[in-house]
Amino acid sequence: MFARSVYICRRKELKKLVGSGLIFFPGNHDSPFNYPANTYSFRQDSSFLYYFGIDQPEVAGVVDVDENKDYFFGNDIDLDDIIWMGPQPSIAEKGASVGVEHTGSLADLQTLIQNTIRKGRKIHFLPPYKARTLLWMEELLGIRAQAVRQFASVDLIKAVVKQRSVKDKGEIAEIKKAIETAYYMHTTAMLLAQPGVVERKIAGVIEGIALSCGGPVSFPVILTINGQTLHNHYHGNVLKKERMLVIDTGAETEMHYTSDITRTVPVGGKFSKRQKDIYEIVLEANMKAIKAIKPDVPFKKVHLLAAKTIAEGLKGLGLMKGDTDDAVKAGAHALFFPHGLGHMLGLDVHDMEGLGENYVGYDSEISRSDQFGLAFLRMARKLEPGFVLTVEPGIYFIPALVEQWKKENKFEQFINYSKVKQYLDFGGIRIEDDVLVTEKGYRVLGMPIPKTVADIEKVMKGLK
Repeated sequence: MFARSVYICRRKELKKLVGSGLIFFPGNHDSPFNYPANTYSFRQDSSFLYYFGIDQPEVAGVVDVDENKDYFFGNDIDLDDIIWMGPQPSIAEKGASVGVEHTGSLADLQTLIQNTIRKGRKIHFLPPYKARTLLWMEELLGIRAQAVRQFASVDLIKAVVKQRSVKDKGEIAEIKKAIETAYYMHTTAMLLAQPGVVERKIAGVIEGIALSCGGPVSFPVILTINGQTLHNHYHGNVLKKERMLVIDTGAETEMHYTSDITRTVPVGGKFSKRQKDIYEIVLEANMKAIKAIKPDVPFKKVHLLAAKTIAEGLKGLGLMKGDTDDAVKAGAHALFFPHGLGHMLGLDVHDMEGLGENYVGYDSEISRSDQFGLAFLRMARKLEPGFVLTVEPGIYFIPALVEQWKKENKFEQFINYSKVKQYLDFGGIRIEDDVLVTEKGYRVLGMPIPKTVADIEKVMKGLK
């Protein structure tokens, strides 16, 4: 938990941004996975953590903009709870730890909400994403669970996005801590990426590293020799020489800030010429895109720079042809690079995505494209100091997509399908780093995780 002054200042700024009304932040509940007392590991709602910082289930926060009051609600534990859980701070003590003077039980929360509704005052809340929260809000607000999301406050969404997008020094330190854990996860995975090893062995080991460092993985581990499937969570393949292993993973800190790093390595530790040729193109796109990051530059422009770098590289190998600028403008490169360059990073690995991707990554100046590939760009708007985002270009050979485009004679003037056919057994390569936008440019956060061909081969030989 940060200092209480951090949460006081965040809520004070939120009141200014929203202007009027009552702001309701429901915390998350425990969720059982086979019987009521056997629950999944608890994860608090990220926006609740941002403004109230209390990491426990069945609590809620309220910010009364008009009365300039903050509330924290929850039920104190009884003796039966103490037997199983040990002594716990009271709700009043927890509220005081984050600068909240007004505290009460969940019954008091219900009374406050009902009185607010009777007075006809506006109640702001963010789009809920858990079934238990929807049912709780139905009970409190009198809105059917199926309709609750329709009443989410756009004013509150925009205010929260504005605040959470810019990370302060404490948040950046937490993200760097999460990247430090990712360093050990990735370098360990590189050492284990040998022929005959089953993917799940490596996935299990690196998830264990995340847990041993204080938090879970920040999202389900993506680790596969079938990297042409962008989010492949199956871990049952046996590693074979001549295959590339995509390792896309990160960790959460105890305060739930995240990292998200991808490295792609050759099984056995030595790049073949074909692997190196493709890898170097992706690496160049990654590094050029990072160097282009600075305030006021639209991230869409950085994405298109990466796309052009990939198209030119593939043209050099004979996989693409024609004018590179025309190819990228038409979207022909998306056969190989069908996703966006990156996304915001913070308390969520796709930071604030649950509030609406267009609110986070787009604005009145830059709207989402409907072009295949470019449409999947999560972050497009102008960069600002304090933004933390991922930069993750890739090249993939997706047989079903190649087959469909070839059948449609799509972009024949830009794609050499006969050459592409020779790569259908290749898989995919992605390289991802977490980058802070600074006042004058950028800073790649955390411990440098090997990504050049020479450095990866060195680590995989067990050399430091």
